[in-house]
Amino acid sequence: MCSLCGILGCDDHWTNAVARPGVYTRNHDTLARRTETARRLKSANAVLSFRRLKLDVWQGRSYVVSSPTGASSVFEALSHLWPEAETLAGREFDPLDDNFIEWMEGQALS
Repeated sequence: MCSLCGILGCDDHWTNAVARPGVYTRNHDTLARRTETARRLKSANAVLSFRRLKLDVWQGRSYVVSSPTGASSVFEALSHLWPEAETLAGREFDPLDDNFIEWMEGQALS
């Protein structure tokens, strides 16, 4: 998908719950939503750095994952992150990969 379609077609994903009737969320205001987004980015970037990728918010509504070579992909919800990251990295993110687990343990100690 091109980046323009990613912006125009963006609907609220359940992970971006905003306060409205019938929806439970702790993100009642803009500051709370930005804080939650920052926490999610930090967690995702900790994992993505294993493959030298980086996640950022794009235009306040979408996300962009980028590689050290400058390749990037824009997508609308975090549920699209892993397929996009695997495409950019050229290999999968396997949470049970022994090298990945060892690397994450090393990150926790540093």
